[in-house]
Amino acid sequence: MKYIGAHVSASGGVFNAPINATQIGAKAFALFTKNQRQWTAKALDNKTIDLWFKELEKSKIEPKHILPHDSYLINLGHPDSDAREKSIESFLDEVQRCEILALDRLNFHPGSHLRKISEEECLDNIAESMNRVIDKTSGVKLVIENTAGQGSNLGYKFEHLAYIIDKIEDKARVGVCIDTCHMFTAGYDIRTREAYDKTWNEFEKIVGFKYLSGMHINDSKPELGSRVDRHDSLGCGKIGWDAFEFIMNDKRMDDIPLVLETIDESIWAEEIKTLYSFTEKNKVLIT
Repeated sequence: MKYIGAHVSASGGVFNAPINATQIGAKAFALFTKNQRQWTAKALDNKTIDLWFKELEKSKIEPKHILPHDSYLINLGHPDSDAREKSIESFLDEVQRCEILALDRLNFHPGSHLRKISEEECLDNIAESMNRVIDKTSGVKLVIENTAGQGSNLGYKFEHLAYIIDKIEDKARVGVCIDTCHMFTAGYDIRTREAYDKTWNEFEKIVGFKYLSGMHINDSKPELGSRVDRHDSLGCGKIGWDAFEFIMNDKRMDDIPLVLETIDESIWAEEIKTLYSFTEKNKVLIT
């Protein structure tokens, strides 16, 4: 079964996220557990935590179908050791917040070399940073997101993801999130049946579906292989509807959070409904 949702607002408190998810007919969702553009945040208070569990229970959405996202400021591969330590401390706080909220995974962008160190050195930094945080926490899977490869961001090749995973000491604590826009603009085509099968066969060979812990379902404004990260509404970009129908009928994507980060939140409910219609072979496209 597929569990589809969107990255919803947690403004006013994390407990608002499941409320907002329910309002758009979501069976999954993503959220920031603190301001994504700040290094620090006040601790989650008991009232907020109690309300979170109350609203989550009302939503009937399971923790395994929730994909929290960390701060955009964090760079676990930073070439400067002091700056990297700051990122590690902030990332540790993010993981601990997930522990408090009984969430079992945390999605993050792997990191950037800032053109000051090699790709391999940066990937080593990322893996080492992850291992340190894993040692200090329990129960939360660190879910590496593939990137579009914009600037000096790593994670745009399946080989990058596999390299990091190989260096993680506790493999049960690592997973990957595949963003369809990032995948496409990094050069992996999924628009036709043949291209879709070729790309995912490559993923299985290099990374492995056992690590797939979530997906971001986005169309792409830029062309294939452009290495530019700009999302679009489903069916409006360069990927098109066929790829999303393939995903909805691919059992390998069952029972993980499939999260919209498309650009028009006013049609998220329609996009979710359309995606679910594909599993029923009842094509009702948004026009």
